[in-house]
Amino acid sequence: MKRRHLLAGLGLPWLGISPAVRGQDDAVAALRSGGVAVLLRHAATEPGIGDPPGFRLDDCSTQRQLSAEGRAQSQRIGQWFAARGLAPAAVRSSAWCRCMDTARLAFARAEPWPALNSFFGTRSAEASRSDMLLEALARLRAPGFEVWVTHQVNITALTGEAVGMGEARVVGLRDGRAHNLARIRFEA
Repeated sequence: MKRRHLLAGLGLPWLGISPAVRGQDDAVAALRSGGVAVLLRHAATEPGIGDPPGFRLDDCSTQRQLSAEGRAQSQRIGQWFAARGLAPAAVRSSAWCRCMDTARLAFARAEPWPALNSFFGTRSAEASRSDMLLEALARLRAPGFEVWVTHQVNITALTGEAVGMGEARVVGLRDGRAHNLARIRFEA
């Protein structure tokens, strides 16, 4: 058993063990138990921070987009869930195109949810958005789970942890706060 974990850590593709996902054992256990949410930061984008001045939510051409690597990463995210028989009860997403595209490429569906919209540059929305997410987290019941595709600022506000593009936190509710159960990093 110890040798298998050592080999798994090496990510040896000829054994069918991929180095592309880190933290999967804890994540799979938490997702199978249910009553949790996967806070997934959108996949890799074109270079930049935030969006260009004058961007509009109703016009994807004005926003920072997924890169080719991000589109491939999104598909691998969906494949990871499917290969483990993990089907989310719902896939909710920020209305930003990079989030909706990540969700649709990974799960073939996405329900826009304003609570997941970025508040980068408008920190006054942080508390109300976090409260909405905590309320929704409190309503999740086992055995199901949901995937929430969002932005780094939203995930950090809720969990206190920074996440990279294509990285996720599996969270549950404990004492009225989001509790990190697992980290999943999907390589670009």
